[in-house]
Amino acid sequence: MRISDCGSVVGIVLVAAGCAAAGPRSEAPAVTPAVTGAAPSRPRPYPVFETRDFARAVERGTRTRTGRPGPNYWQQYATYRLEATYDPATKRLTGRGTMRYENRSPDTLANVFLHLYPNLFAPNAIRNEEVPVTGGVELRRVAIDGRAVGVAPNETATGYEVSSTILRVRPPARIAPAASVELEIEWQYTIPPDGAPRGGEDGEIAYIAYWYPQFAVYDDVARRWQTDPYMGNAEFYMGYGDYDVSITVPEGWLVTATGSLANAADVLSAQTRARLDSAGRSRAITHVVGEADRGAGKATARGRDGKLTWRFRATNVRDFAFGTSDDYLWDATVAVVGDATGDGRADTSAIHTFWRPARRAWAWDQSARYAQHSVEFLSRYLWPYPYPHMTAVDGVVSCSGMEYPMMTCIGGRRDTLALYSVTVHEIAHMWFPMQVGSDEKRFSWQDEGLTRFNQAQGMQEFFPGYDRERLSRDNYLALARDGREVELMRHGDLYPVGSPAFGIASYDKMAINLRSLRALLGDDLFLRAYREYGRRWINKHPTPYDFWNTVEDVAGQDLDWFWTTWWFETWTLDQAVGGARSEGDTLVVTIEDRGLAPMPVRLAITRTDGRVERLELPVEPWLAGARTQTVRVAGAATVRAVEIDPELGFPDVDRGNNRWEH
Repeated sequence: MRISDCGSVVGIVLVAAGCAAAGPRSEAPAVTPAVTGAAPSRPRPYPVFETRDFARAVERGTRTRTGRPGPNYWQQYATYRLEATYDPATKRLTGRGTMRYENRSPDTLANVFLHLYPNLFAPNAIRNEEVPVTGGVELRRVAIDGRAVGVAPNETATGYEVSSTILRVRPPARIAPAASVELEIEWQYTIPPDGAPRGGEDGEIAYIAYWYPQFAVYDDVARRWQTDPYMGNAEFYMGYGDYDVSITVPEGWLVTATGSLANAADVLSAQTRARLDSAGRSRAITHVVGEADRGAGKATARGRDGKLTWRFRATNVRDFAFGTSDDYLWDATVAVVGDATGDGRADTSAIHTFWRPARRAWAWDQSARYAQHSVEFLSRYLWPYPYPHMTAVDGVVSCSGMEYPMMTCIGGRRDTLALYSVTVHEIAHMWFPMQVGSDEKRFSWQDEGLTRFNQAQGMQEFFPGYDRERLSRDNYLALARDGREVELMRHGDLYPVGSPAFGIASYDKMAINLRSLRALLGDDLFLRAYREYGRRWINKHPTPYDFWNTVEDVAGQDLDWFWTTWWFETWTLDQAVGGARSEGDTLVVTIEDRGLAPMPVRLAITRTDGRVERLELPVEPWLAGARTQTVRVAGAATVRAVEIDPELGFPDVDRGNNRWEH
């Protein structure tokens, strides 16, 4: 990657960039390529320009231009001790938290910022999608290092201020490097009904997410707080922390959550504990709680005053969510994940699924098997799953499919294919962004697109012959042909409202970008670079530059032309066989580049005896402004057909002009 610093915006100087990618190919036929039409009649990819923030991070030694974290890399950390009581009758959640924020940065902080995500449901909230209005968060107490404070009269006074979904807390003294501050907050709000994005309650179950005040991210690149309001569409940028969470619900209600259950003997019946123990020793599916086992004294213990408090602990995760219902069935098994601990032995993680009996018609009785395969496949394809469990939860319809550390909430009617599809997608999020903690608000492709690509690989194994990549390609091409595409490098809240542009860019186009990158580099080199990016940034905060720099570092290639074409622009690819003519025993084939996106040309030359010869025309002539290249193929009489990219490695908008036949 050639680096230029042009401030905080992308430069628009059009210069040639890049070098040809060396993908695998068979022995070349007797052909001679030549370039014609070199007049600069097309835009040319510009270099990838760093933001000033990233360039300064490199200067400070927290980032590098090889894609590795710098020797001075740092990130903040938090510790949460949370208590939540959920009342199914009133739909109210009452919470209390003691939260410690550790300042591991070299900066002295005057304020601490937290997200109050449930304020999305307040009457006056700024939103970019419809949500149920339930009132937002009521703060009942805020204390700093044990001292209660009130609303601050101004920005320099000790106290707190709420603006939309952001809570600003100003302590009496600034927080020096290596120091910490402890906040105590008490709050309550109404859990929204089905229709709220990513959670809610439907009268039978409650999936409770984004429910506590969460520290905002202060990272080494921006060196400022990320305080974008939660507006409903764009997702999240979260720091890492440790959680100790107590959840009180009526007896008979099962609770499943991020982290490990720390007091099973207090909340589970002896029968449930025995079955759970058995499930941990076998890859077979164990019905921990069946239809006849639900209720207090059967699934759960009896509680004092009709209530039970469940306690969960999780270490070094970026969020905490939970689901609860007295209607849930509970299936469990284990997944073999490989050597996650580095001791040379294969490790396992528990697999749990919680679902209602009526959902058997929607394939939920197979959900534990789907989750098991997803974790095992992704552990092989990427790297071993590191968490103690993975849990799939039957949630409200508006959950759709949503990821949380060690959990996914899945809602809506599904058949076998659809339920596996959403399960493997959401479980793939346990790698991106749960481990590789990118900024989903600004760069949604960095988690959703990678996850859509990983989902496609899992589906191909589980359903042999099923091509999820093709569906992504078709979705992208349909929008591109319609002229409504929007570039990937756009904040998630700034896409056109009501348009499919956000989903196509963030999910499908990015998945196809990875398919194209795989075609450019070859399977082995691609996978080595892809895994290396993830491993370098486990439990850290990578930017797009870290992704691009890592790929180039591993591949040993300058790919600026590829990044700018497919991330910063909406140029489309249209390569064509413009014609062929015989000159004696030579077939002269004209290859035209009719689109704006430059890519190498992968040619398949089929002889009359069935032999197929491969040839790649380099990308450099297109980068220099050429519109045509010619190929001279010996043995004209024996050439039956010439076709561009028959393997569909690249997303050409018009396949109808890709083939010439004699």
